[in-house]
Amino acid sequence: MAILVLGLVIFIGVHSIRIVAAPWRAAQIERFGPQAWRGAFAVLSILGIVLTVHGYGLSRRYPVPVWLPPFWTAHITALLTAIAFIMIVAAYVPGNHLKRALGQPFVTGIAVWAFAHLLANGTLNDIVLFAVFLVWALIELRVENRRDREAGVVYPPAQVSRDAVVVVIGLAAWAVFAFWLHGVLIGVRPLG
Repeated sequence: MAILVLGLVIFIGVHSIRIVAAPWRAAQIERFGPQAWRGAFAVLSILGIVLTVHGYGLSRRYPVPVWLPPFWTAHITALLTAIAFIMIVAAYVPGNHLKRALGQPFVTGIAVWAFAHLLANGTLNDIVLFAVFLVWALIELRVENRRDREAGVVYPPAQVSRDAVVVVIGLAAWAVFAFWLHGVLIGVRPLG
């Protein structure tokens, strides 16, 4: 569990610098340059991911049950993660209604993904992993939305054709992950 927590501290910590220390971040970018900042950010992010994944895998060997999710939560989780994938894709396709309505569809998608996994997983390592991501995403969402309001950000008009692209790509990515990659990478096949 310690490696999982260390990985989360590094990954979430790096991704929270802009939230808790925006002036310091700006000073470091000014001091070292944007390329050096991105490089350090990438290295620490990868380190955090590797430690989180490794620590999660180790902690799954000796699970500590906290609660037993009812069988039907797996179905809700599947639906919510499909929605989360669509939201995440919406962050990268300009001119769609989700981006216009949510402002931060990527972070919103992470929050939905984490919440969905909390519903269907009841071990301590699952709760730690997904609760940390959920809390971080909710804080990040609030901060980013406030920044957008203060900056007067207006998202471009949306087109239904762009919405269709978002939904098709999001559902395709979700299907590949749910039916194949989740089993390969995580060792659990949520949809059989």
